Amino acid sequence: MRSISNGKDRQLTVGIDIGSSNIRCAIGSIIPDANRVKLLGISSTPSMGFRKGSISHRNQLIEQLEKVLFEAETMADVKVNNAVLAITGNHIRCLNTQAAAALNRNRSNGVSGDRAIVETDIDQVLNLSQAISLPPDRDILHTLPQEYSVDTLKEINNPIGLTGRRLEGRVHLVTAATSAMRNIVDCVEEIGIKVNGLVFQPLASAIATLKHDEMQLGVTLAEIGSSTTDIAVYHGGAVRHSAVIPIGSGSITNDIAVMLQISIEEAESIKIKYASAKASLSSPKLEFDLQTENGDGKRSISEHELSRYVEARMQEIFHLIINEISRADIKESLTYGLVLSGGGAQLSNISALAGDLMGMRVRIGTPKHIDGITDIADLPIHSTTMGLLLWPILSNDFAQSNHISMNTFFQKLIQSFKELF
Repeated sequence: MRSISNGKDRQLTVGIDIGSSNIRCAIGSIIPDANRVKLLGISSTPSMGFRKGSISHRNQLIEQLEKVLFEAETMADVKVNNAVLAITGNHIRCLNTQAAAALNRNRSNGVSGDRAIVETDIDQVLNLSQAISLPPDRDILHTLPQEYSVDTLKEINNPIGLTGRRLEGRVHLVTAATSAMRNIVDCVEEIGIKVNGLVFQPLASAIATLKHDEMQLGVTLAEIGSSTTDIAVYHGGAVRHSAVIPIGSGSITNDIAVMLQISIEEAESIKIKYASAKASLSSPKLEFDLQTENGDGKRSISEHELSRYVEARMQEIFHLIINEISRADIKESLTYGLVLSGGGAQLSNISALAGDLMGMRVRIGTPKHIDGITDIADLPIHSTTMGLLLWPILSNDFAQSNHISMNTFFQKLIQSFKELF
């Protein structure tokens, strides 16, 4: 039997996506100088002890984490020691803010004047942007630069080397409940894995599925999970708005279970096989039988009747997505419309319904920049996990730019506030 490699001969990247329905783990190898990753192993297991972004049973969750990690390590033939985690939940809050710093205070000759901008100036502005008033039970998860201004010059992506007296930066901040972050990190570290960072789910999915032009000209990424739908609106190459909608595809399963008086497991199977997000595209003549407890009294229902209930729930979700897009801090229209990812994006005819309701381009997002995912992990349901593999090499998150452990991250955050005040 082959011994499992410790992975030290190559640079590994590991992502763990803990959802309400499933837990997924992926292991990849970073391809040098290519900004790409080669998939080595992936596994999935039903989620237990976790619901709507919160831990409901710690020991059950740890058992499932051990299982999914072992299966991924076995497939990849490596032993991993660290990982990046996805996070979502109703506790996530997002906002846009800005900060500015003078560029002429440290001149050695004491003479005020313009000077070229260096990396430390950008770091100072981004640090100042984090100096916002937060409740004691919340911390900053992401600090994502949007654009910079140098004196009267606006909408600058990278100000290094430019000359000026005042540098201003606009950023998108993602905050989360400290206890929620700590608890999920503690569970993963319980199985011997060091957590290099937490990533808000739609940001991970966006890295894996969106193109540069889409982010530049305007697009919304909607990650439809089991219990939540996560939104990230991009324009000008940066995140302009993000949010968590507390409804996901699991609500459709529950609706089917209640309507047909069947189990959740059977309802999920029926949803996958027969449901259409747009009822007019399903047949009223095609019927399927429903199981009964005592084996008699056969029942049946048409695909069209089933899809009417599914469409009603999906319309609710898309109207909530429209509301979140309207809250984005942009004036221009989103040229590339909407990209759907997550397990809910695999519902039949979902892009047709979304296009009709929202009046914009809609496509299903599938992972990119990953070698070896064909027929293995190239579905929308894998978008977040594949994005976690790419996060260390493609993200521009200032808050976690050093890829440090979360414990160190919290300590550094506290220290930075002490230095500011």
